[in-house]
Amino acid sequence: MNARIAIVEDEEALALLLRYNLEMANYTVETIARGDEADLRLREAPPDLVILDWMLPGLSGIEICRRLRARTETKSLPIIMLTARSEEAERIRGLTTGADDYIVKPFSVSELIARVGALLRRASPERVANMLSYGDITVDREKKRVSRGGRPIELGPTEFRLLEFFMERPGRVFSREQLLDSVWGSEKYIDERTVDVHIGRLRKALISNHEADPIRTVRGSGYALDDQFAKVAQDAVERVET
Repeated sequence: MNARIAIVEDEEALALLLRYNLEMANYTVETIARGDEADLRLREAPPDLVILDWMLPGLSGIEICRRLRARTETKSLPIIMLTARSEEAERIRGLTTGADDYIVKPFSVSELIARVGALLRRASPERVANMLSYGDITVDREKKRVSRGGRPIELGPTEFRLLEFFMERPGRVFSREQLLDSVWGSEKYIDERTVDVHIGRLRKALISNHEADPIRTVRGSGYALDDQFAKVAQDAVERVET
């Protein structure tokens, strides 16, 4: 699954240029022009990385950065700050507020993309790993294969993306809207009830006999890869071995 990047930039031409080049590099990109809109959007659906302009209408990039770092959900979110301010004091201010990197305009787009890749590799190594494992479930991203306890599991493309998304973020609860945005992306015509259908299909494929359900339903909130599942699976293995 492609990493999701939010570009918060009010210069339309620059935002379009960055979006085009990042999408060509196989990232999923969202652009936001106002700081106040970005603050709301990043609360609702945190991406994997934010490219954040310093000067924005509605709310400054520095304030958005400060708020992101103050929230538990986004305190480790990679942030690249874009600015026309080249003075050392301003760079220090941006970094001490919580930005992970700082790029002064004008800049090389290829350099920015290289920095994006480097930050994502450090922050989320699981995003670049070919194999994902949680409990007794293994996902081979390259070969598009899934197994549980050595048993091969056949999944449709949507169920595969759902499982991959959950396994990148075990234990975290996602609403139906967040899953639609992250897994279905631009397919906005999809109804939220469709999420329930595909979750049901994923569960049916993953569970055989009396195996534990790896997906937790949180009433009124959404779904998560159960944070207790890995322990349950390990206990089951130990019982069989003894």
